[in-house]
Amino acid sequence: MGAIVVVDNTFATPLLQRPLELGADVVVHSVTKYLAGHSDVVLGAVLARDETLLARVRQRRTTAGGVAGPFEAWLAMRGLRTLALRVERAQDNAAELARRLREHPAVHAVAYPGLPDHPQHELATRQMDGYGSILTLRVRGGAAAAARLTGAVRRWLPATSLGGVESMIERRRRWPNEAPTVPEDLLRVSVGIEDVDDLWDDLAQALTASQEDVPS
Repeated sequence: MGAIVVVDNTFATPLLQRPLELGADVVVHSVTKYLAGHSDVVLGAVLARDETLLARVRQRRTTAGGVAGPFEAWLAMRGLRTLALRVERAQDNAAELARRLREHPAVHAVAYPGLPDHPQHELATRQMDGYGSILTLRVRGGAAAAARLTGAVRRWLPATSLGGVESMIERRRRWPNEAPTVPEDLLRVSVGIEDVDDLWDDLAQALTASQEDVPS
C-alpha cells in the first residue's frame, strides 16, 4: 500500500469540493466551522472510502473518548440545514470584498482563489464548485498597521476562528507559534453572511485608521 492521502476539507465544505471523488483516501472536517456554522459547537468529522480505515478511526475515537454528545450533534444538524445558503452568501461576499480590497491604496496584496491572478485560480476552477469565503490581505505599514486595522473594526469580529455566520479578521503573526514565514502584516479574513456594503464600509474605515502613522 502506498501513502494514505488525507485532505482537510474544512474551508471548502462538501458543497465546493469533494476530495474522495478526486482520489483522497480520508477527508476530515472541523464541523465547528462551516458545517455547523454558528460558532457554538466543538466537533469534527472523518470520512473514508475504505471500511478498514474507518474501523481504525472508530477504534481510536472509542478508546480516546472523542464521541460527540447528543446536544453537539443536534447543533451540527441544525447548522447543516442552512449550509447551502450560508456558503453561497459568504462566498459572494468574499468575492466582492476581494475585488474591492485589491483596488484600495492601503492594501498591497490580496490572496483569494477566485481572483484570476491567483496562482492557483485555474486549479481551483477545475476541481472546485466555488472559491469559498476565506481570503488574506496585506496592508501598507507592516505589523503595526495590521494591528491598528484589527483594533479599528466595529462590525468584524477580531478572532482566530472561521466559518461562522459572522465575519472575522485576525493578524496571524500575533500568535507566538505561527510560522515565521507568515508575513507580519498578513490578515486572514473569514467572510460571513452580513450585508456586503456594511462589511466594506467598516473595513474601509479600519483601513484608513491603519494608515495614520504610515508615511504616504
